[in-house]
Amino acid sequence: MISLQNVNKVYRTERVETLALENINLDVAPGEFVSIMGPSGCGKSTLLNVIGLLDTPSAGALALDGEHVADWGDRKLAGFRNEKLGFVFQSFHLVPDLKVVDNVEIPLLYRRTNGTPRRKLAQAALDRVGLASRIHHFPTQLSGGQQQRVAIARAIVGRPRILLADEPTGNLDSAMGEEIMELLHDLNRNDGTTIVMVTHDERFARRTDRIVRLFDGRQVA
Repeated sequence: MISLQNVNKVYRTERVETLALENINLDVAPGEFVSIMGPSGCGKSTLLNVIGLLDTPSAGALALDGEHVADWGDRKLAGFRNEKLGFVFQSFHLVPDLKVVDNVEIPLLYRRTNGTPRRKLAQAALDRVGLASRIHHFPTQLSGGQQQRVAIARAIVGRPRILLADEPTGNLDSAMGEEIMELLHDLNRNDGTTIVMVTHDERFARRTDRIVRLFDGRQVA
């Protein structure tokens, strides 16, 4: 499902060269729930961005869902992201001026899904995350946990095979964090969604299938 071989990522400026990832070898099986842990600045989010095709490796090979993506252009990468990948971020990234249901529809707009089917899919995704009664609310009218549920609905509305979550419980209290984790486990168990999650929370990480640990850009476990 996900395969990285000898992946490096280097960021360069005129004066500084920073090695963000060094010799990462990682395979994630279909339907696996993997957490990525490590101290701040160790390369966790960079690794997730590489897997999510938001950043390109400086060296090494990356394959997703059996596809080697190294030679793909921007349009093909964007199409693959939209069809196969879902993203959940710590800061929600909802559009404040759009209603909840309109936020969830956004990925389907890029697929040019027609209005009525698009609305039905968005409503179904919101029902899945327990927010069917909030579809006409704006993000500012929701709690942090509810906003994260909207973000998850947006991530899954296109039924992606891979879900990438960057600190999905980081801005939530413990009770809301538990709810989000239960939702992720439900998607993993019942939909077979492959999930890679960056987290600082050891409690949540221990409940995933496997923990990958990074330190200074290197995989140490």
